[in-house]
Amino acid sequence: MVDIKFIRENQDELKEAIKNKGIALDLDELLAVDAKRVELQLAVEQLRESRNKLNDNITKAKGDVERQSIIRKGKEVKEKLADLEPKFSGVSLRFDELMARVPTIPSSDTPVGRSDADNVEVYRWGEPKKFNFEPKDHIALGKSLDILDFDKGAKVGGFRGYYVKNDGVLLAMGIMMYAIKKMVSKGYRPMIPPTLVKSFALFGSGYFKGLEYDAGIDEIYEVATSDKEVTGEVSKDKKFLVGTAEPSLLAYYSGDILKEEDLPLKVCGYSQCYRSEIGSYGKETKGLYRVHEFMKVEQVVLTTADVDRANKLQDEMTAISGEMHEELGLPYRRIQICTGDMSAGKYRAFDLEAWLPGMKKWGETGSASNFLDWQARRLNIRYTDKNGEKKYVYLLNNTALPSPRIFIAILENYQTKDGHVKVPKVLREYVGKKEIGD
Repeated sequence: MVDIKFIRENQDELKEAIKNKGIALDLDELLAVDAKRVELQLAVEQLRESRNKLNDNITKAKGDVERQSIIRKGKEVKEKLADLEPKFSGVSLRFDELMARVPTIPSSDTPVGRSDADNVEVYRWGEPKKFNFEPKDHIALGKSLDILDFDKGAKVGGFRGYYVKNDGVLLAMGIMMYAIKKMVSKGYRPMIPPTLVKSFALFGSGYFKGLEYDAGIDEIYEVATSDKEVTGEVSKDKKFLVGTAEPSLLAYYSGDILKEEDLPLKVCGYSQCYRSEIGSYGKETKGLYRVHEFMKVEQVVLTTADVDRANKLQDEMTAISGEMHEELGLPYRRIQICTGDMSAGKYRAFDLEAWLPGMKKWGETGSASNFLDWQARRLNIRYTDKNGEKKYVYLLNNTALPSPRIFIAILENYQTKDGHVKVPKVLREYVGKKEIGD
């Protein structure tokens, strides 16, 4: 969410951001609705104040004539309120709907572009490995090594379902444990957060495009089964499965007022992740590259309202992921995301992409985003600065490591001519061997 005062004072810059991010929003409409909202709010507040004064005056009335006069005036005020309050509610709802779409103005170094085709490579480590044989993709390797089963996965879990088996389990869990240990060594507090959450966590972190969940565009699974409160009553809260630990980690601090001396707060979360992938129909329909559920370690940072500090922290977070790619021996590149490929709330964003020789492509293995205070305003996460002033924190997130695509990258980059897969040194303590298939 963006502060309405900031919107009023920076209309030209916001219109440019709306255009460059390709967001369906008429800022002039929002400002007109805001003006009407303020007008109606003032009128409603004045009428409510008059009603309260009239109620007080009834008890002080001297005689029936004065009392009846006050009652008549009270009825007039009541009728006016009955007319204005629904109008105010309707205008306020429209205001909230439009406000939910207002983007963060992207950083000055963010490339302007329409789609992911306009993203810019800013760093590369290693080069795509050259084989003296035709490399297999992870699907063929997983089947021959008996560590992946997509047929039974589709039978039991449906489209994009899969089983990880045997040494594949040790490799997949090893990736997660390696990532957790790395994050802890970097000063991040580990958490296993809820994967079943209320809607405010997803709206607050920006995973709903609007005020409410929209099954047609939001790549989130809603849980149909109703829940019960501790009292035994049916819960009115809708529940959803998270697509990453980020919403749960951020919502942990919702409503909190932190101390400046405690910032930055660094946490990481391991979770199962669920994504409906409705926006990727027909893309990567085979294998592990695009699936409905997977494991991931996510890193989140809460910091002070300082843009330079937030950018520095974002770069540090991205560097940790890069370090893990390097320790795993995976060629990768860092991509700066352009405006047209950037969601509304992001100020600055990068992706990491590892080389997948079997699939013959670079594949996204992480995403680092700086939201400034856009998420914090939605989740009401603030801190008290040294002068006693309350400010919204700046929020950042980054993928430490995701299980499926790093799993793919290891299988395809470490395959041997005889169809085995060497295990990267940093993962051997978890897998218990140097080579899968040996």
